[in-house]
Amino acid sequence: MRTLEGQLNLRDARFCILAARFNDRIVEDLVRGALEALKRHGVPETAIDLVRVPGAFELPLAAKRVARTRQHDGLIALGAVIRGATPHFDYVCGECAAGLNRVSLEFDVPIGFGVLTCDTVDQAVERSGVKHGNKGADAALAAIEMVSLLRQIAS
Repeated sequence: MRTLEGQLNLRDARFCILAARFNDRIVEDLVRGALEALKRHGVPETAIDLVRVPGAFELPLAAKRVARTRQHDGLIALGAVIRGATPHFDYVCGECAAGLNRVSLEFDVPIGFGVLTCDTVDQAVERSGVKHGNKGADAALAAIEMVSLLRQIAS
């Protein structure tokens, strides 16, 4: 039996981090975590692009445009959506996740999903590097692993 599993060391892959500016204090910590994870696992800084968008809702369109260029092996989407008093949260979170999934499937490109969907600011801060690790780093690791896995499947 042959088992395929992605590896976490890629020196010959290009990545694009897409980062929302809304809730920028939290998102900057996610970006930092993603960059550190990519570098720690062999991706040189010259192989990383950073694209900034207004908010999480805009991530799928930017991801589609980036994916269409075929210049990156993997994408990493980072944002923070914090629940408020209206249903706006549900629409933004749902459309962001669904849109990124469609882009991934349409362009056959892995997208590490690092969009926090939290009830409070404290939860978001905890997930951006304090108590619950850094979800930006987790998204970068998922993207690295999936790029590696897809390469194995193709070979």
